[in-house]
Amino acid sequence: MTIVRMGALASTLVAGLIGFWLIQAPAISADGAWEAVNPDVSTGKGVRLEVRLAGSKPVAGPIAVQAARLDMGPDEMKEMVAPLKQLPSPRPNVLAFEAELMMEGRWALSVTAAVPGETQPVTGEVVFTAVDKSARPVPTKGEKRDRKILFYRNPMGLPDTSPTPKKDWMGMDYIPVYADEANDPPGTVRISPVKVQRAGVRTEEVTRRHLTRTIRAVGTIEPDESRLAVVTAKFGGFVEELFVPVTGATVRAGAPLMRVWIESAEILQKQSDLLTALRGTGRPDDADRAARNLRLFGISDAVINRLRDTREPVRSIVLTAPADGTVLQKPAVVGMRFASGETLFKTADLSRVWVMTQVSERDLALLRVGQTARVAVKAYTEEFREGQVAFVYPELSTATRTATVRIELPNADRRLKTGLYADVEIETRAEGAVVAIPDSAVIDSGNRRVAFVSKGEGVFEPRHVVLGRRGNGFVEVRTGVAVGERIVITGNFLIDAESNLRAALATFTAPPSEP
Repeated sequence: MTIVRMGALASTLVAGLIGFWLIQAPAISADGAWEAVNPDVSTGKGVRLEVRLAGSKPVAGPIAVQAARLDMGPDEMKEMVAPLKQLPSPRPNVLAFEAELMMEGRWALSVTAAVPGETQPVTGEVVFTAVDKSARPVPTKGEKRDRKILFYRNPMGLPDTSPTPKKDWMGMDYIPVYADEANDPPGTVRISPVKVQRAGVRTEEVTRRHLTRTIRAVGTIEPDESRLAVVTAKFGGFVEELFVPVTGATVRAGAPLMRVWIESAEILQKQSDLLTALRGTGRPDDADRAARNLRLFGISDAVINRLRDTREPVRSIVLTAPADGTVLQKPAVVGMRFASGETLFKTADLSRVWVMTQVSERDLALLRVGQTARVAVKAYTEEFREGQVAFVYPELSTATRTATVRIELPNADRRLKTGLYADVEIETRAEGAVVAIPDSAVIDSGNRRVAFVSKGEGVFEPRHVVLGRRGNGFVEVRTGVAVGERIVITGNFLIDAESNLRAALATFTAPPSEP
């Protein structure tokens, strides 16, 4: 072994090396100081590299590694450094390492070690050739091991080929394409198990399932229109007294609201007609007809009975609440003069309210009357109430492209106030089970939608799919895949890249083989 002195080492090793040391001492440098036990290795994780002293010179004791580095310097990519760690030595003159080689090509292992019997450290470089052996079939017993090379392809995936070995502009060797790799079914792509594992490719069986989708929208709390009531008079008069003087009060049906003084001469005349009929000067049914006329103008039976008893006209009467509810408006004040038909009170039963929400037109086909809706208001955090879709309005806003949806919501505790903003979630479900795959299984480029079907043994077939409805992370597939097939749900972008590469290479004519 020829030994030559070299200068002290002073640079720091590249980050990523595991468990090695750099010394600043004279070292013995010699080409061929170390040699590979097996220079041909496979790509992947946990690759074992072994080097030994050239010439198998006997060593008196263990060799102590002082520095080591693994990079692609022979392919002019010295910055491409691979993780490396030392393993126990199998023999006194052999060093073993474990490396992670993620790329095919030539890797240079530089080693500096203290060798028993040598006065200075021994340094050298060994070149290993990494090949993705998992992508190539292992010949069986008796099978010819010489594989026919059709052509060489660009290592970076560019669509150019060469009939002879060559390097690209980065100094990387072109990758051979063998004849047995071209025997896969047309349109499919084969990926090595190492690449499949490295890319995290996972598959899932295609099944039928019910698609559910949550429609999310915002809305406002409003009173139920069917539970609104307005108190008015069909005659003119004055407000004499208020029994409910403030808004927000809760009233029951028939409860007195106010006392009014009748100004209308027409009402006084109708009272006079009733009193005349009660004296018996006319026909027998005149009294009943006169009482009906008074009821038509909102005069209550209590007032009519009072006329029958006293035989005197009534100028002051009490107006009552027409239904249970909460007073929303109270224009009436004591002493106010009002005209016929003017609103004096407005009430609403708020034990049930409406949520008026806007839903996008793309979700309208999923809505059905009777669907359950979950409603949350910002006033009560983490509190949800369940209601039902009651009506989908027929008009669509041309400005926002949304339709109004009405949701009925119980409000027995009256905590929901009108005007509150509400977050709405409506669970929709497609009718019947459909063929569905995960959203992640589809590669959508805008003008095509592709899913990859696994054919086993690393072979994948791209399928153009026609999609339908979506829901809960799945999408309906109308054509393209069938129930029972296995599709790729993760890592499909790697397969898509390989598929595009094969398609591009197929446009080139492979160089003719020599006889």
